Amino acid sequence: MGIVLNEGLSQISLIFIYAAMAVYTAAFLTFATHLSRLASDKKKVRTSATKLERVGIIVMGFAALLHGVGVVLRGIAASRVPWANMYEFSITGSFVIMMIFLMALAIKEIRLIATFVNGFVLLVLGAATSVFYVEVKSLMPALQTYWLVIHVMVAILATAFFYIAAAFSIAYLLKSAKWVEKSKAKSVATFRRVLAVFPSIENMERLAYRFNIIGFILWSFTLIAGAIWAERAWHRYWGWDTKEVWTFIIWTIYAGYLHANATRGWTGKRSAWLGLIGFLAVLFNFTIVNLFFKGLHVYSGLK
Repeated sequence: MGIVLNEGLSQISLIFIYAAMAVYTAAFLTFATHLSRLASDKKKVRTSATKLERVGIIVMGFAALLHGVGVVLRGIAASRVPWANMYEFSITGSFVIMMIFLMALAIKEIRLIATFVNGFVLLVLGAATSVFYVEVKSLMPALQTYWLVIHVMVAILATAFFYIAAAFSIAYLLKSAKWVEKSKAKSVATFRRVLAVFPSIENMERLAYRFNIIGFILWSFTLIAGAIWAERAWHRYWGWDTKEVWTFIIWTIYAGYLHANATRGWTGKRSAWLGLIGFLAVLFNFTIVNLFFKGLHVYSGLK
């Protein structure tokens, strides 16, 4: 019995993704306004910021609901898990980032990076719908295995944790930047007041480190699961394929990051930059490698 593809349902899924983008935009603006009010000199304005934060979380949660429906409908339309090409990986990966962030809201400090998370999810969905979109398709033989679910899902989870850590690293670098501290420009002074409401640089560094640890453990499993899948599909565990090499490079960068933090005392800006380099390598692996390199693992879905 052949796999039934439903392009009509896929288009409905796309409508939900567009709707989620619109609501995410509203949440982004709400959180941006919340930050600006927190930085205000007026106590009444700062007090109203708490209500805005609650509104932003509710709006973001509604956007995530629409987003999730879009992901599920895409999977139903394809009669499989919705992460077999760049479009599907993008909408699923950004949804997982949002869900992990929402679940982590119990950590009070994490709420202040909501603008970064919202902005990134919007960028990913924008790229997914405008650049990566492809019609629903059947899987190629190498992907028709339960290892697709295991390997790719763990990679998506790892990427989500790496991004949240990267968001903290970005906030850390901005807050500790000397040009921000010393500049007398009015716009920079306002920006400095916004950064002042963020957690201390020590707390942001600690949170980035913890999220990177979880991401690294998941990425290690991604590497191992990929090797097992490669043996099942191509009868070898490692073949120096472009995607395999970059997956290992990413693992090495984050292993170096954790080792340097634990044994060499690499803290502060050096640690933040190394964590960001690791996440940039993740983005390079997903975009540039999929779009411009050839290999057995390149499944962009684009012609």
